[in-house]
Amino acid sequence: MNSPSPLRIGLAGLGTVGAGVVRLLDTNAALVARRAGRRIEVSAVSARDRARARGIDLGRFAWEDDATALAARDDVDCVVELVGGADGPALTLARATLAARKPFVTANKAMLAHHGLALAQAAEEAAVPLKFEAAVAGGIPVIKGIREGAAANELARVYGILNGTCNYILTRMEHERLGFAEVLADAQRLGFAEADPTFDIEGIDAAHKLAILASLSFGTRIDFAGVATQGIAAVTAGDIDHAATLGFRIRLVGSAAVDDGRLMQRVHPCLIPLGHPLAAVEGPLNAVVAEGNFVGRLFFQGRGAGEGPTASAVVADLIDIARGEAGPAFAMPVAALAAMAPADPGDSVERCYLRVTVQDRPGVLAELTAALRDAGVSIESLIQRGVGEDGGVFVAMVTHVAKGQAVAAALKAMAAGSSLTAAPVMMPIIER
Repeated sequence: MNSPSPLRIGLAGLGTVGAGVVRLLDTNAALVARRAGRRIEVSAVSARDRARARGIDLGRFAWEDDATALAARDDVDCVVELVGGADGPALTLARATLAARKPFVTANKAMLAHHGLALAQAAEEAAVPLKFEAAVAGGIPVIKGIREGAAANELARVYGILNGTCNYILTRMEHERLGFAEVLADAQRLGFAEADPTFDIEGIDAAHKLAILASLSFGTRIDFAGVATQGIAAVTAGDIDHAATLGFRIRLVGSAAVDDGRLMQRVHPCLIPLGHPLAAVEGPLNAVVAEGNFVGRLFFQGRGAGEGPTASAVVADLIDIARGEAGPAFAMPVAALAAMAPADPGDSVERCYLRVTVQDRPGVLAELTAALRDAGVSIESLIQRGVGEDGGVFVAMVTHVAKGQAVAAALKAMAAGSSLTAAPVMMPIIER
């Protein structure tokens, strides 16, 4: 009996992950073939720099200077895109591959957040798979877990730690009692943060991933523009100390839920109770929680980036394709995805942590509490710490459950007064 023909791959992008895909397919070739039912082989590659040393033998592969040419090659059955970027060469390659009626695998969360629906529609029309397990949480099989494992459930909420760089920074700030700027600089030196860390520390990377997860979880059209996003640059060592005193840890959390027919999506630094599973997620790890009406709470944790985990997720998608397993990219046909209006973050109802830095003078606390009282927000607990180098006093408060609009009104009133020496900070509290 003849062996089935191999699945021949065109690989665009030979950075850390692309080289990792080649290494994984070389190292685990026999195992991958057994699980896929046939061999998976790279036949052609493309990258910006042909001469760069990558620690792998590229001489056995055909080379294309223009990645788009991979889609047209007769010896390429499936294209893997690891170039990155929401538009440009990555999007051009995606469109060309699907137009050629070939399966497409990507780790590109930015492209999916901005163009995922159009690409999913093109894949449906071409009757080929569009796979992106590596686009969210690296090697953690959260896409497959939600799209397939929880397919029979109505999900109430999905949330988690979606950016390893931010989690690494916050963890080191906590354990070493260092300031944000100092830890960020060290993270850049060690390679945990990019030279330009904007996408990570401002929450944009996490927002891309959250928009994808929300679509999969709730059967809604991707709405990246509807993600309310705030990063971690305003988090101080004082905030982390106050949170610890109150029984919390601070993490950047992406959270999505459907509320009264509207889609709530938010990326924000949050306080997490020490007993919550997310509180134990440290360093560059990622974790996702999904809550289903029959399955209950699902918890996914692991390495969210890096050569090995991301390459593992890419090859897992290739194994599915080699087996002939397909299905809609976002768990249901694009036409069935609901166009849901975004929820107003001000409609959220939750406890919050508030931090203000004020002048060291009599009557200041009375002004703060008056602003909260007038907005209809009550205080559960309050911590006041000594005078800092700038002469300001840190005041940290935890509110009782309150509407987001009321908390925002109280903070606006505080900021309009003369007592604050810095902008106030608010962080939601994730309950158990």
